[in-house]
Order: sequence, then structure tokens, then C-alpha cells
Amino acid sequence: MENLEINSENPQERSSVVMKKKNNHHSTIYFISVLLIAIIFSSLAGAVFGFATGGFGQIIFTKISHKFPHLFQADKSLPEINSAISRERIVEEDSAVIDVVEKSTPAVVSIVISKDMPKIQSFFDPFGFFDNPNYSDNAPNQNKSSDTSGNTKKEKVGAGTGFIITADGMIVTNKHVVSDITADYTVLTSDGKEHIAKVLARDPINDIAVIKIDGTDYPTLSFGNSDSLKIGQTAIAIGNSLGEFSNTVSKGIISGLKRNLTAGDGFSANEKLTNIIQTDAAINPGNSGGPLLDISGKVIGINVAIAQGAQNVGFAIPATQVKKITEQVRITGKISTPYLGVRYIPVDTTLQKQIKLPFNYGVMILRGQNITDFAVIPGSPADKAGLVENDVILEINEEKINENNSLAELLSKLDVDTEITLKIWHKGDVKEIKTKLEERD
Repeated sequence: MENLEINSENPQERSSVVMKKKNNHHSTIYFISVLLIAIIFSSLAGAVFGFATGGFGQIIFTKISHKFPHLFQADKSLPEINSAISRERIVEEDSAVIDVVEKSTPAVVSIVISKDMPKIQSFFDPFGFFDNPNYSDNAPNQNKSSDTSGNTKKEKVGAGTGFIITADGMIVTNKHVVSDITADYTVLTSDGKEHIAKVLARDPINDIAVIKIDGTDYPTLSFGNSDSLKIGQTAIAIGNSLGEFSNTVSKGIISGLKRNLTAGDGFSANEKLTNIIQTDAAINPGNSGGPLLDISGKVIGINVAIAQGAQNVGFAIPATQVKKITEQVRITGKISTPYLGVRYIPVDTTLQKQIKLPFNYGVMILRGQNITDFAVIPGSPADKAGLVENDVILEINEEKINENNSLAELLSKLDVDTEITLKIWHKGDVKEIKTKLEERD
């Protein structure tokens, strides 16, 4: 109503307003129509012009390319560029290994074993040690004749490898490299210097030993975490191959984890090795005691054995086992090994059926072949806990004893004076007993 009243008071103004609205409406329609026509015309013209210029441009390009062919030749340098990129990638991949070797090699040493031998005897055979898991880096040649003169001379009878872990000359190697208590040991460092070595400790359980040379400011290697290893990751071995080629480098991968094997020197000494790393990095006689490194240069294992008759099947003791032992020697000057005091055999399916055991895991306590090979060592922690022959130890501290967790391995993780809980099967009953681990003599 208000609009009608205003318009009625000024009819001329109202007409004017109405006309303006109409004019604006017509203008908008006109503008849109012109714009659509322009767009359509432009599109048609562009298509025709593009077609024409395309054909014309092709003619011009053809004429120019014939007249100046060198301007349009393919870039023959592209294969060279691609080749250079490929080489660069290879260099990048290899550079990490090269860097590890350059930084680690100065801390790797060769160990020479020598003894006073009859002059007419020749003992050293560079191909006669470290075999099978039969390792014997310091084993003498068995084809020796008797001494008739009584005269002796110092002879090289074996060789191995080690690596420095402290700046004051503490070195880790295999126990079998320095097992001969009558031999002398000489360390050759990467600078070519010779150093008399003293054996600080030999592990009675694991194939690990620690020796020492005098001096300061030696380059060192650090231990990595072997518990986090993955099958397929890079592994680098450095060692005194064949006892003749010091600091030989080989590269491969981690081929397997948690291997268990029995290693021997080919004569009478055999040792059970558990939780071992398998690698295809070439390991040769003389590599015993040398480091197995990851791509960051950390020690993940100590090379210990090779499989006889196989290709590139080598084994290394995990760094986590070694680190604990070397720390003991560094702090206390000796290796303290926890001791339970039983002889045993693992429980398998056959034994389970024979004794009608309701368990397929654990170890059964049994005496040895000799009358002095007691099933339970008198006065041992096992004896004090009341364990007897034919008892089956099922668990230690709630960890089952099986092929992946051997009794020796579980004990090696513990310290002397640690109280443990044993779950045992005794004459048809399952019970738990406690005892305290003691130090092995």
C-alpha cells in the first residue's frame, strides 16, 4: 500500500522509474546475446585459424628442418646422462659400505699365535684352521714328525682376528683363537705395528675372549643392537683371511637368526653355540674373532664359524652376548658366569613318549657316561634346591625352555647371585622351587 500511495502522488516519476527498470532489463538481455555470439564466433574462427596455421606451421617446420637439420637432431647425450645417473646411484649405494670400511678397519687387528716348536717340525697350515663349524685357527698340523735334536724355535702355529673396543687396547676375539695357554699372542694393528698381547679372560661357556695390548688412543669399534636385526639387511665382515690377508672385507646380508649349532675344531673340542647369526658375507679361515658390522658401522656380531662343504654359510655370535661379557671384564677384570649345576638333555617328542611326560619342552636332568659325571653337581645351586636326576626343568622365571630358549641361553642372561624360580616336573607332579645362581669356578 505504501508503494501505491507514493506512485499515485507522482505519476510522472513512477513512469520514469518503470521505464528505467525496463531499459535495464533490455540492456542485460542485449549484452548477454552479444557475448554469446562473440564466443561462438571466436571459437569457430580459432578452430579454422588453428587448422590453417597448423598445416602452414607444419610446412614451415618441414622446410626449416631440411635446411637446418642439425637444429632438430635428437639429443644423443641423453644415454650418457642416464648412464651417469646410474653410476651415481651405484656410487651412493657403495659409498655407505666404503665409509664403514674406512672408519672401521683401523680398529680391526690380526692375531698371530706362536709357540716354541722343534726345529724340524712345521706346524702352520694356513688352510687347516677354522672350518666346519669346525674352527681351529690355532690348531697345529697333525702331520708332524718327532723331534730328535731337542732344539726348538718360535713358530707361527695359527692366526685369527680381533677388534679394539677401548682406547687403552682392550680387544675382543674368539676363545678358540687364544685357547692355548702355552702359546704366545701377537697383535698386528692396521698401521703395521706389532704388540705383545695378554689374555685377560676366556669365557667358559661362550666362544668369547678378551685380550689386551699396551698403549693409548687406539681407534675403537662400538657394539650395535643385535636383537633388532632383520633378515636381509646388509652385513660387512672384516678379518685376517687365511691368516695371511689382513683386513680383508666381504659384504653380504643377514641370512638367518637364532641358529643353534655345534662347532668343533676337528679334533676333540666341541661347543654348543646358541642364538647365532647366519650370514652369506664371505668368511674364511682366519676371520675368527673379527667383527660383523651393519651399514652404520656398529658391531652386530663376532665371526665364529663356517659350515663345511657349503658356500657362504657363516655364523657370528650376537653382539648383545658379547657386550655383556666385555663389560664384566672391563669393570671387574674377569668373566663371571652364572652356574646352576646340572647335566641334562633337551626334551623332544621321542623322550616325551618314553617317559610319558605331559610336556613337549624343557630339559631332563641325567648323569653322564662316566661315574663321576653326576646329574646334579654336589654343592651346586641345583643341589641346594633339591633337584635330582630325572627331574625335568620346564621354566626359568616363567620362561619356557625350548629350542628357541635353551637353558644355557636363559642362564647367560642372568647375573651371579640372582635368585631364580624353577618350574619342574618331579615324579609326576609340577612344582616351583627357588635357588640362587652362583659363580662358575
